[in-house]
Amino acid sequence: MPHFDIIRKAQPSKSFRVAAVMGTFDLDTNQVEEHFVGNIDLPKDWQIGLIVGNSGTGKTTIAKELFPDAYITTFQYNGECVLDDMPKGKSIEEITKAFSNVGFSSVPSWLKPYSVLSNGEKMRVDLARAILEDNELFVFDEFTSVVDRNIAKIGSFATQKAIRKTSKKFIAVSCHFDIENWLLPDWVFDTNTMTFRLCEEQKKNRPICKLDVYETKEKENYWRIFRKYHYLSHTHNNAARVFVATMNDDLCAFLSVLPFPHAKKKDFWRAHRIVVLPDFQGLQIGLRLTKFVCNTLAKENKHFFLVTSNAAFIASLKRDKDFRCTRIGRVALGNGIIHNSRCKQNSSVSRITCSFEFVG
Repeated sequence: MPHFDIIRKAQPSKSFRVAAVMGTFDLDTNQVEEHFVGNIDLPKDWQIGLIVGNSGTGKTTIAKELFPDAYITTFQYNGECVLDDMPKGKSIEEITKAFSNVGFSSVPSWLKPYSVLSNGEKMRVDLARAILEDNELFVFDEFTSVVDRNIAKIGSFATQKAIRKTSKKFIAVSCHFDIENWLLPDWVFDTNTMTFRLCEEQKKNRPICKLDVYETKEKENYWRIFRKYHYLSHTHNNAARVFVATMNDDLCAFLSVLPFPHAKKKDFWRAHRIVVLPDFQGLQIGLRLTKFVCNTLAKENKHFFLVTSNAAFIASLKRDKDFRCTRIGRVALGNGIIHNSRCKQNSSVSRITCSFEFVG
């Protein structure tokens, strides 16, 4: 679609209010007209585009005119949980993978209806649903407009990662220029100047995130912030060592560790609770925090392992050479260990999990 020339006309009514305004401001016109002219020379191979500009510069008009079949404003959500609102015919594996890829990895939130989610979570659910639809191209209007700007940047980065794992094409329509460096689009059309440009070099300049990690003694205070987002249990062992992370000075992640008796190795420790706040998911903060704690323990001559059932986290650990997968499946009962129903519910016995040992 190399060129567009769009004219939109509106005929004001002949009401008293219209006449009053026209008289007050000395307007002498029977119609309001807008004219948008420009060129969008789409490259042969692209996946992510950005139409950006100030309000009233024609972003929505251009997007609807050029991509009418792919234009998305809102989806209908009527299910008791967002899992049931995803496209029919998609497996639970496909749905949870899409959720994880867009940074919507908080399992408890998967069981909530769309209406009670935060704006950041709603944006990620919309993206996951669009990815799961059969359309090759989708255009998202008002992208990141209703979320905090820091969340918007993180969400944009998670979005581009998710899209590039598929064969789909995605166009964001937004009035916020700050997301460009995080969305890493292949092309940008600026409606302020009606100019089009390719962004091949920009994709090499990934945004810099400042992640700080520190150990804290205020265990209960921090756990109260993170516990509702943990998929397994809201309880926390007060004997655990606790580490928290901030990204660009905003609190984002929690990791606690406990000593673990091992038959062959001394000073063996395991992960107790790992939580990344929903607004910061999709940036591999959990992996980076885990590696920091692993290295801290290694300096103290301590060994570390963890057990998880989070698909996105498992995929990240498998790709990392510093971790070795030691087990996949359910933990077997026996070996003289006594389990009651409460322990079984809150342990890995009833779930398919992966165990990883830090070898870095």
